[in-house]
Amino acid sequence: MPTSNSVSIADLRNLRLHRPEEVARAAARRMRRPLVGESGKLMLIAADHPARGALGVRGDALAMADRGELLRRLVAALDRPGVDGVLATPDIVEDLLLLGALDGKVVLGSMNRGGIQGSGFELDDRFTAYDAQSIVEVGLDGGKMLLRIDPADASTVVTLESCGRAVTDLARRQRAAMVEPFMAYWANGRVHNDLSTDAVIRSVAIASGLGATSAYTWLKLPVIDEMERVMAATTLPTLLLGGDPSGAPDETYAAWEKALAVSGVSGLIVGRALLYPPDGDVEAAVDAAVGLVGAAR
Repeated sequence: MPTSNSVSIADLRNLRLHRPEEVARAAARRMRRPLVGESGKLMLIAADHPARGALGVRGDALAMADRGELLRRLVAALDRPGVDGVLATPDIVEDLLLLGALDGKVVLGSMNRGGIQGSGFELDDRFTAYDAQSIVEVGLDGGKMLLRIDPADASTVVTLESCGRAVTDLARRQRAAMVEPFMAYWANGRVHNDLSTDAVIRSVAIASGLGATSAYTWLKLPVIDEMERVMAATTLPTLLLGGDPSGAPDETYAAWEKALAVSGVSGLIVGRALLYPPDGDVEAAVDAAVGLVGAAR
């Protein structure tokens, strides 16, 4: 299988059709590494959006729909110096395993993708992908879960309970639990995340208390203006998410740089903003983000 930017969809399809057992074999021979190195920082690429039907980037509603192009961009990003690994759903993890792109990388498995973007049940974020046991069986380093909390939506309590159970199950297996919390609400038929400082702080407090132990819990938080106040609310290691890449890259990088300097922030976990930059130069976008994380070290 190719390990360069020339991703062969035909080879992947052929393996999946005739030799599906190669997925497990690729997982078994993958070289693992510690979750966090000496620097104490992480730079991860996020690629779990498609499984929730979130394929859009900026004005292109189907930007991430071409799997071959997405994989090409992921392989290019993972090949850049300073990129520690990836967050993805089983289908993408398995494609990357078959491509040989995950040796020596951190791999987090996305767990709850049931809240399909734009659906009437979007806040019902059921666990439809990895569970804790399968994360161990595949040899992944942890699991990520989305936790959107709407006090007016009854489905929130199901998500809270499920996330709490997942945190406990991962910790029992000494695997990281990456929790991505938001206070959320419905408006004009859509789900919106409340990115006010007080709301983000409240989401941090709720997420931090999930599970029977927080020993292996990490937070994945949005970048906002008052990150000092947000980080004052937790002792848990925290990665910053890239968010919707709607602004100019220079403005985005400046916001990341400022937030990375806040005590307690341990790095970035970014997807669309780096995989689909306006100029199409994935390598340059990734290198810029890596430079910011490196400067914060």
